[in-house]
Amino acid sequence: MNNLWKSLVLGALLSSTAAWAAIQSEEVSYQSDGVTLKGYLAYDDSSSEKRPGVLVVHEWWGHNEYARKRARMLAEMGYTALAVDMYGDGKTADHPKDAKAFMLEVLEHMDTGKARFLAAKDFLEAHKTVEKGKIAAIGYCFGGGMVLGMARAGVDLAGVASFHGSLGAKAPAKKGEIKAKVRVFTGAKDPMSPSEQVQMFEEEMKAAEADYQVVVYPNAKHSFTNPDADAFGTKFDMPLAYDAEADKDSWSKLQDFLKDLFK
Repeated sequence: MNNLWKSLVLGALLSSTAAWAAIQSEEVSYQSDGVTLKGYLAYDDSSSEKRPGVLVVHEWWGHNEYARKRARMLAEMGYTALAVDMYGDGKTADHPKDAKAFMLEVLEHMDTGKARFLAAKDFLEAHKTVEKGKIAAIGYCFGGGMVLGMARAGVDLAGVASFHGSLGAKAPAKKGEIKAKVRVFTGAKDPMSPSEQVQMFEEEMKAAEADYQVVVYPNAKHSFTNPDADAFGTKFDMPLAYDAEADKDSWSKLQDFLKDLFK
């Protein structure tokens, strides 16, 4: 019995190690208008078949470990994922003042932001594991607003998903301009996306005749998917809070969304 138990344990460990080894990740660099952008690529190399690619756009803190974690989770689901760099040179912020400055630099120069997003999209689509023409994008906070902006701009994406992202737009989408299917996950207690903004967003999507869905979590605050939100909220006196239930449900709905997009 003892030898049998050892064999079972060893078999489980080997199986777990093999599964982990199949997920490959690497730091990558690509260019946009002379600026070096530093991303993070994750994919399962146990299969030689091409698969859809998913772009992951970071929070206002920049391309950090949280964005990379989501890329690895997508790789485990069978996609090739690229955690992108919207700020350049992979720079990140440790304080809200710096994060806001980095974010505004992009938002106030959206031509540059769009170019950086498209550079990431081209890089991902050219990867050996990715099936051309099958690209989606997800984003968190700043990144959520960014992927919605790319959808509004008519970028050729299968779908976009925004998690606690800004829903407002300087220029609302026009009828027929949005090619991507749109999913939004937001919190009812998120002061950065108040109910009035959610309503305006839905009216905009209806007028644009977009394929969209908005999921509002009644008790969720801003940054509800990030386990570090509580610490950030306490440290900087910001209305941030992790919500495990909303995080789990929104990720499950994302999985269903991606499966439906690429079935």
